[in-house]
This record gives sequence, structure tokens and C-alpha cells, in this order.
Amino acid sequence: MNQKSAIAIGAHPDDIEFYMAGTLLMLKRAGYEIHYLTVANGNCGSVEYSRAQAKKIRNAEAREGARILGATFHDSLCSDLEIVYSVELLRKVASVIRAVRPTIVLTHSPQDYMEDHMATCRLAVTAAFTRGMPNFQTVPSRKPADGEVTIYHAMPHGLCDGLRRGIIPGSFVNTAPVQQQKFEALSAHKSQQGWLDVSQKLNSFLQALEDSSSELGRMSKKFKYAEGWRRHLHLGFCGADADPLARDLGADHIVNKAYEAALKKGM
Repeated sequence: MNQKSAIAIGAHPDDIEFYMAGTLLMLKRAGYEIHYLTVANGNCGSVEYSRAQAKKIRNAEAREGARILGATFHDSLCSDLEIVYSVELLRKVASVIRAVRPTIVLTHSPQDYMEDHMATCRLAVTAAFTRGMPNFQTVPSRKPADGEVTIYHAMPHGLCDGLRRGIIPGSFVNTAPVQQQKFEALSAHKSQQGWLDVSQKLNSFLQALEDSSSELGRMSKKFKYAEGWRRHLHLGFCGADADPLARDLGADHIVNKAYEAALKKGM
């Protein structure tokens, strides 16, 4: 596959739209083929429908979200709250990675408010790490994939970890040019408004998207709307200086914070 590709790997239907879709769309504008995988099928995200009904509804909503984004859709791999770091599930995620051969993987923060997000992060990282290992068997079976991959972690929900400590992005991506499309993709998840109102007292998940994007834009000191990212350690994945978001989006659409330079110097 000669074309550069990027995959967003989220835990549940609507996670990609909420945390990652703006950057995915900006990469599409930069010439990337983009892919969409939610590890869990969303079957527990309802107080109105049965598990089977919720799974069917949320699958349709996720497919519509991916269509609005212009992303290739990949089927979910398990049920909600069953995202655990296991070899069985790792083989499935790794198979998708080998099929896509991504230059960039966008996934959850290692620290977040719920286990499904954090387990998805761990699976995505290890699946990318095993991309070129011929002795690691994937399900379905796929040949190893060569090439570098750079992993970026999205901001956790609430912009803090599970102990309320703030998480500071290493870089900010300008999502203002695609904010409306991101909003439309999240709007496809109509079943979630009632669920999030009951489960998280989130009266409007669309307003929550607006608030989060605006806050990250304010933190960037440059953009009206933004998504924040932290770049995974390069070892085993790519060159030490590999930063395709910065390279391919350009200075007009990304801000890299000075603290990353300080970390390299051990400060």
C-alpha cells in the first residue's frame, strides 16, 4: 500500500467522533486514507434497548459516522466491558493493523476514566508493535506488515486521569476547518443522548464536544477548536524524530508544545 494511511482505534461507537475525528479528517485532507475501528460494539450503552437491539442500532450509527468522515469502517470485535488485554483480542486488533498498514495510529490515552478506553489503548499499542512479527499469529491470519508507525494518544475524557490530575497535550491539532463535519459525525449517534444523560448526567454530548474542542483550542493559544495529542515513545515503532502529524499537517494546523523538547533533554 503506497498511500499513507491512518487508523483511529476507539473503545466504543462515538469515541472516535468525540476524541479523534477532527485529526482524522485533517489527515484525510492531507492525502491519507483513513480507517475507523471501535473495539466494542456498544451493546451496553442503553437503558432503553436490549443488548441485541443496542448492538444493532449502534453498529448502524457507527457505520454512518464513518461514512460522514469518509473513513473505511472495520467491524467491532467484542462487547462493551469485555475489552480486556488478552491474546485472543490482541490477535484480532493486530489483524486489522496488518490489513491497514497504517503510518499513524490514533487511540485513547493510557490514563482515562474507564477501563475500556485504557485497555483499548494497550491493545492498539501492542498490535502496532507486533505488525512485523511473522511468528505472531493474527485472527484472521494476515502477513506481517513492514514500515514505521507513529502512535498518538488522544486526550482523556475530562482532560484528566482517573485521579483527577490534569493531562497536558504534547501537541494540538487545529480542527476548526472540519469541526462541522466532526459535529455531524457525532450527531449520527442519536441513541447516545438518552444514555449519556442517564449514565453520566451529560445533558448534551454535542455541547460537550463543543466545550472540549473549545477548551483545547484555548489551551493551544492559537486555534478556535482543537484536539490534543501525546506522541508514544518511538522505540519499536518508528524513528526517534518521527512526527507525521507535524510533518503532514504543517505549522498552520499543529502546535507542538515546548515541554516535549524539555523531556528529550531530561528536564
